[in-house]
Amino acid sequence: MIPADFTPHRRDDGELVGWIRPAGEFWVAVDLLGREASSPVEWLDAEAVLEERGLGWLAEIWMLEGVTPEPWRVRLVEVTPGGVGEPGRVIVQTDDFGAIDVPVQRMVLAWPAPSTLRPRRPDESGASPFG
Repeated sequence: MIPADFTPHRRDDGELVGWIRPAGEFWVAVDLLGREASSPVEWLDAEAVLEERGLGWLAEIWMLEGVTPEPWRVRLVEVTPGGVGEPGRVIVQTDDFGAIDVPVQRMVLAWPAPSTLRPRRPDESGASPFG
């Protein structure tokens, strides 16, 4: 659920790229997964962080830990923060490696996204739940 003190920040085309929340006399950029994307900074700097980050990072391969001993390669299917006072969700799907005949599994996670969902490191391949 989006806290009432989060201010939405949108690109010039109107697409939501995150929020800016107060932090004392400063502001913190919050990304679409509900995670802090900056330290406390001036308002314009928080805007710049969100605009520079954009949306492309959501299409990357992510890792989901804690389902099995090895983290799973997943892709984000849906990010729905919910509204003020409404629960949100993040839906991930196991990576199909670009094949149409690979079975996938979907999981619904809470929003903000849990720390068990993280970007893939360059040195890791990740496991598939189907071998």
